[in-house]
Amino acid sequence: MVNDKHYKGTTTVGIVCNDGVVLATEQRATMGNFIASKTAKKVYQIDDLVAMTIAGSVGDAQQIVRVMSVESKLYKMRRKESMTIKGLTTLLSNMLSGQRYYPLMVQLLVGGYDKNGPSIYSLDALGGSIEETKAVSTGSGSPFAYGVLEDRYKEDMTTDEGVELAVRALHNAMKRDSASGENIDVVVIKKDSYTRLDMEDVKKMREEF
Repeated sequence: MVNDKHYKGTTTVGIVCNDGVVLATEQRATMGNFIASKTAKKVYQIDDLVAMTIAGSVGDAQQIVRVMSVESKLYKMRRKESMTIKGLTTLLSNMLSGQRYYPLMVQLLVGGYDKNGPSIYSLDALGGSIEETKAVSTGSGSPFAYGVLEDRYKEDMTTDEGVELAVRALHNAMKRDSASGENIDVVVIKKDSYTRLDMEDVKKMREEF
């Protein structure tokens, strides 16, 4: 029986644009040399305009997603407004830090749009967090993705340009990292919208590279 707590290997990308953020991942989950899933979900919506990408242990990551989704809903019920991205990240950072003796083996990106505009934060397993102002990648294929991101990122990108860059970075990472593969899942978050791109549209984009 396959234990999802040991699914590992991934590539995720986050890009801060002038009108929103783009979060994207491939969909392969591996257990060593075994491809455990070809349709693994690695981008989760945790609030109306906030998403989280996961890399590392799937079981640990899904536990975090459940907790953060509940906490964001409770905050909105009490305060009548959504928690800021920074507030969500601080809460998540404290949660991870409190588990340092039994760490949750994850690497996360939290991004979205709030009253302060678009933002993305990266977090490690012990709760360390960094605000990313440009482009960021996590997971086993990130060294390959960074090659594309560093070369092609430019200031004041639109989300349309960000989508193309994210897909291109993942497309190249998937060629070199055996733990990354299959389809690409892309989420675009703007001031008033949370959009998951159609898989067929992403496939057509990849065919042009």
